[in-house]
Amino acid sequence: MGRFLAGVASALLLVGAGLIWWTNGKQSAPLLSAVAPPLARSTAASDGAPPEAEERTREQKRFDRYDKDRNEQVSADEYLANRRKAFARLDTDHDGRLGFDEWAKKTIDKFAGADADRSKALTRTEFATTRVVRKARPKPNCPPPARDEDES
Repeated sequence: MGRFLAGVASALLLVGAGLIWWTNGKQSAPLLSAVAPPLARSTAASDGAPPEAEERTREQKRFDRYDKDRNEQVSADEYLANRRKAFARLDTDHDGRLGFDEWAKKTIDKFAGADADRSKALTRTEFATTRVVRKARPKPNCPPPARDEDES
């Protein structure tokens, strides 16, 4: 019964949030303002100090990576450029078509390298050599919280 009530409450909250968002969306604000807020301007330059670097949002950085000609617009060619490069790397015979062997080349090579006895089948030991080795994430080096001497 508790799960049911929690589900109903969640659904009502989502509907309420959707209504608020929908009614606020009827204003004539540009779409980009909801995605990327304007950059904060530094007032440090007026007092003789060097201006501080402005913090750009993730979306602004992503837009700048795509906008190669810096005309404040991302064309279809700019948007698809990364995909074209990835396709060209896979299209080893450069015929403009991607066959299965080209698409799966990395996997085929990995299988061939693991098949030590060239039997076209992997034993358990051979299969174990194909596992993905992930880099260990560095653990944060956070100092322990400071203890107040007055608390003791």
